Amino acid sequence: MFGMVRPCTHRLGERLTAQWMAHLCGLCLALRGQAGQFARVATNYDGLVISVLTEAQAGAERAGRRRAGPCALRGMRRASVAEGDGARLAAAVSLILASAKTRDHVTDLDGLLAHRPVAAAARRIAGVWDKEGARAGAGVGFDTALLVGAVDRQPEVEALAGPGTPLLAVTEPTETATAAAFAHTAHLAKIPGNAAPLAEAGRLFGRLAHLLDAVEDQEKDAASGAWNPLTATGTPRTEARRLAADALHGIRLALDEAEFADGRLAHVLLVHELGRSVERAFGEERHRHGAEAYGPPPGNPYAPGAPPHPGGPGDLPPPPPREPRGLIPGCLVFIGMACTCQLCCGTYEGPWSRRRRDGVCKKCEECCECCNCCGDGCSCCEKCSCCDGCCCDG
Repeated sequence: MFGMVRPCTHRLGERLTAQWMAHLCGLCLALRGQAGQFARVATNYDGLVISVLTEAQAGAERAGRRRAGPCALRGMRRASVAEGDGARLAAAVSLILASAKTRDHVTDLDGLLAHRPVAAAARRIAGVWDKEGARAGAGVGFDTALLVGAVDRQPEVEALAGPGTPLLAVTEPTETATAAAFAHTAHLAKIPGNAAPLAEAGRLFGRLAHLLDAVEDQEKDAASGAWNPLTATGTPRTEARRLAADALHGIRLALDEAEFADGRLAHVLLVHELGRSVERAFGEERHRHGAEAYGPPPGNPYAPGAPPHPGGPGDLPPPPPREPRGLIPGCLVFIGMACTCQLCCGTYEGPWSRRRRDGVCKKCEECCECCNCCGDGCSCCEKCSCCDGCCCDG
């Protein structure tokens, strides 16, 4: 599972967590219904936002809910899950995204995909996902050619980019695709007046997705010689951080212009959780009251708070990084980890990157002891100012 928006259930509170899980399970089931069991590996958090936005505008009753049967990922419990056009649109977008990601891995000869038989199988899967994504999109009146066109145009844009090229010229195809998907949720909810502000929110969401991916992968891309937009255009990370902050602010303003039946979950995901995603990507941390954590400057082993004897005599060198897994092995490992809740609790090895990662609930104690102004008992998501200046705003 991949994506920028990875909320912690401790911060969401019981009610919003139930809504979040309803959309997560609804997307997973929509993918299965559209493209078969294996398509469930295409479930991703960013595509899930499409389902959330549709229900936020139409309301849960109009958007559609149903009672789903037991599932291993829910501890074999039954649950109310989202269904209807929002979930189907989210499935269409997720299939197109997963197809593009698979093709990228094949092109880069990642892991097992360097072997011809595996690469051929992956291409066939990507082709099926393209076809089923287009069929799912057509079923809800959305032309996925907009997404496919943006994916196809991206390599051309990257080939023309060089030192001095504006970074936003590189992010434009992604912005165009996400703007179209976000705007279509307004038509599904039958609130056409929301199309313009949600298109703007989608455009900035796509910009953030591209920016954060570039920031997180810059060192790895430099080591492997892969193309990276920040490196190719000579854009410093400080400028990328400024663009990310502007995008966050723009998304909040755009959401304020839209009309929602119940916009609390959408607000939490697209305002607060996106902000935390930006902080994670840029290596920023918070104290329990929202202040950023600043440690001693690097390279000074005697500074207060520095780790003892870094690199001193007798220290063992760190183990070399392990080779990342390919797409298919990573998907299999992810399924096993999800079924055993390793992704939620404790520390685990990333299914694809094999980097050490903390479960989404591992470091929640401090943030959850602060305020929970976006949880069940408040109305900050109904366009009031209770979030201004509190820890949820950062």
